[in-house]
Amino acid sequence: MWGRVFKGTIASGLVAGLMAGSMAWPASHAMAAEHKQQESKGQVQIAKQAAAAVVMDAATGTVLYEKNSHDKLPPASITKIMTMLLTMEAIDSEKAKLTDKIRTSERAASMGGSQIYLEPGEEMSLEEMLKAIALGSANDASVAVAEHLAGSEEEFVRLMNERAQELGMKDSHFVNCNGLPTDNHYSSAYDVAIMSRELLKHEMILKWTSMYQDYLRKDSEKPFWLVNTNKLVRFYTGVDGLKTGFTGESKYCLSATAKRGSFRVISVVMGEPTSAVRNMEIAGMLDWAFANFDSQAIYKKGQVIQNVHVNKGFTESVPLIAKDTVGILTKKGEKKDAYTQKTELLPIQAPIQKGTVVGHVIILNGGKEISRTEVIVEEDVAKAGLGTMFKRTLRNWLRLGS
Repeated sequence: MWGRVFKGTIASGLVAGLMAGSMAWPASHAMAAEHKQQESKGQVQIAKQAAAAVVMDAATGTVLYEKNSHDKLPPASITKIMTMLLTMEAIDSEKAKLTDKIRTSERAASMGGSQIYLEPGEEMSLEEMLKAIALGSANDASVAVAEHLAGSEEEFVRLMNERAQELGMKDSHFVNCNGLPTDNHYSSAYDVAIMSRELLKHEMILKWTSMYQDYLRKDSEKPFWLVNTNKLVRFYTGVDGLKTGFTGESKYCLSATAKRGSFRVISVVMGEPTSAVRNMEIAGMLDWAFANFDSQAIYKKGQVIQNVHVNKGFTESVPLIAKDTVGILTKKGEKKDAYTQKTELLPIQAPIQKGTVVGHVIILNGGKEISRTEVIVEEDVAKAGLGTMFKRTLRNWLRLGS
């Protein structure tokens, strides 16, 4: 039985969904459908030459605009968004470190297309490899990292597809980790936005995706100059990622993200005719989003919501954090109605493990639930021993008698 712990009031015009694994939610579809109807009337004119496109609010996952968003298309190097996501998750879970030395195999060194010309046996740190992937779209570095993390590219690709299923990416199937052309390798603009949003939860990645240029092997005999394939990081205010793609089959693709104030937007195009048109249409999509909407995160992923008592815990209280971002999205100029926010928790008793789900943060409108995210325990709490419990009971008695 859930117990109500907190209830408050927030202002919003439109609240929409939320959780990392969710496919879609009614508010998201309603907003996208509205803009599709507006486009048919000539009111929304963006992404006109793209084969497929999506504009998404990063905080809530709300789709602001979509065009052929679930068409299965060749993704080219925007495939590497999933490669970078698995890499960042490995780092955050301490399965890998940025200082890890990655040895280049014969197979990794044999990759064509965009590359940093790794030689068999050459070693670079994981950080250098990530920089090569993020800036230079290096196919050889992608395979080297995949082999290091999973033992083989095949196993890494299996993990990519497994993670895609967890995220609800129903329009995607990966065959390699770098996006080189091959049969049965596809994704959609919507799925690219979903994995982009998930990658952005690991803010460290922006350290590399926001760079315009840098060097590898700078102090060696063969320095390699990297220039970001995403030129918008230099030419559009606020853009700090994310990944480009191009093959003859896929044409020009881009998942771009930009932030102004607290509002972060993800814009995806696939199948653009030229890189210049791709950049122009992405810029227009971002302009449109920033001109028409505001977004606010109520709780960010990992943000402490409150500290709670742990029954029989060695530590008497533990912080509870939001498992994912939950927020509100408003149209500019729209009248803001009152929404209610509450946190519902189960009783917490030791021992309890870090990451255990113990409740939800819920946002409601007129008593109707609009969105929610899980509340999890931030750290392990062991069960207190008899000695600790006796001392604690004695202390409480003394307090009562004072």
